[in-house]
Amino acid sequence: MSAGAATAGEEAAAMPGGGLAPGLGADAKPDPAALAAFLLMALGMFMAVLDIQIVAASLGQIQAGLSASADEIAWVQTSYLIAEVVMIPLSGFLSRALSTRWLFVISSALFTVASLICAMVTTIEGMIAARAFQGFVGGAMIPTVYAASFMLFGRQRQALVTVAMSFVITMAPTIGPALGGWLTGVMSWHWLFLINIIPGIFITLGVALLVKLPDEPNPAILRKTDFPGLLALALLCGGLVFVLEDGARRQWFEDEHIRFWSAMVVMAAFALWWRIRTAEEPIVRLDAFTNVNFAAGTLMGGVFGIALYGLVYLYPLYLGRVADLSSAQIGTTVFVTGLSMMLTTPIAGLFASRVDPRVQTAIGFLLLATSTWMTTGITNEWRFWELALPQVLRGAGIMLSISSVSIMAFATLPPEQLKDSTGLFTLMRNIGGAIGIAIINTLLTVRGNLHQARLAESANPGRPEIAAWLEGVAQMATERGLADPDGYAVRLLGGLIRREATVMAIADSFLVLSALFVLMVLVPAFLRKPGTFEDPVQGH
Repeated sequence: MSAGAATAGEEAAAMPGGGLAPGLGADAKPDPAALAAFLLMALGMFMAVLDIQIVAASLGQIQAGLSASADEIAWVQTSYLIAEVVMIPLSGFLSRALSTRWLFVISSALFTVASLICAMVTTIEGMIAARAFQGFVGGAMIPTVYAASFMLFGRQRQALVTVAMSFVITMAPTIGPALGGWLTGVMSWHWLFLINIIPGIFITLGVALLVKLPDEPNPAILRKTDFPGLLALALLCGGLVFVLEDGARRQWFEDEHIRFWSAMVVMAAFALWWRIRTAEEPIVRLDAFTNVNFAAGTLMGGVFGIALYGLVYLYPLYLGRVADLSSAQIGTTVFVTGLSMMLTTPIAGLFASRVDPRVQTAIGFLLLATSTWMTTGITNEWRFWELALPQVLRGAGIMLSISSVSIMAFATLPPEQLKDSTGLFTLMRNIGGAIGIAIINTLLTVRGNLHQARLAESANPGRPEIAAWLEGVAQMATERGLADPDGYAVRLLGGLIRREATVMAIADSFLVLSALFVLMVLVPAFLRKPGTFEDPVQGH
């Protein structure tokens, strides 16, 4: 462990409650000002997470407003995600240099400025650059809130605080599509960004004035910045997100750009590992991964990212592409998950203080597996009511699993490892989401093509029943006065085949996700029980 880490650990250990803010020892009642400050930070975290999904729901309107092509508009999201995943692990280093409080304040202020720029740009190039800036400066908010929660409330109250934070993190992607569709429908796409301005100013000023944390800035660390390590981190995280985001669309390694960036990711990973081992002040520390609970927790956090972001992607894809619902209808349908999460939050809070986190994690992933298994029988006729119960189970599973996974990951870590570990945990969840979407897109392409070929073979016009169907459709087209009735019948049949192939590929995706969640049910059984929050090493 480096000297800087040891010093941080000694300072934390010397404070009441093992690194708590003044007046928040193990037996102290939370200061109302501390609670208000934490709520402001949590609101900022919610704003940063929401910004991804709220924009995703309205890319079509932004594309039209900026006269962008389909490839160009995709970079509005990709640039944000790439920049964000670079900042997330970097936040540990910056919080050591600037302090947790001031890193959050700077991040919130610049995120607000970036939101205003996004609303004002008039070109797609400007939007891509502004979104990259927004993602980079906003990426520090989530891990700093995690770290601040330990400093403000200590480990004794961490279970309940983690449940509250988990609710904030998971609600944002759930309500994002509905809110984004409503804003663009009632006002314009500019309000997707303008909605951040007033809350951003309020949060920035409030945190600057109210938050009191025990860690102090150490600007001297900035003079030791490992720039080669920073470059390797940027290439690794940014390149990985690019490969995952665009891989399926570019047919993976058939595309030269994917091959190039895949090679860059591998080389950057080796370079970063070398710099972590040799630099005086590493840009990111991986010490926390020697803790088995944290390593397994980040693995489950990555799979949870698939459950959160992958399913948020898959449900609207089915409802839009197959069910042909509007953005408002899609938002209404998927909001069932958010409602379930709200109702499950008190239960998760009760479980957090009374149930072994390993048992709670297993129950959460089992509910997720049951939810996706129920949707393996999906047809083109499924709508709100058919998807309601699976979404209820999904919402309950999300709330139970994310809070308990977070508790298991952090409860046994020493205080000096919290700043870097919160960034790594958040990074793995985001990367897991990107991996989940990449898996889904690949399954939709590969399995969709397979199902389409088999259905096309079965729908051979040489079969009497198919020929009779085509003749009936052509006759109907003739009666309606449509041009080329025979061609219309063939095109209609082709559209039906593609629709059914898509539905079958979506069902395959749900099946694969079910198997993955079942595997995660087994992982907690191999971990040690986290000790009490006053004694995090208990349970060896």
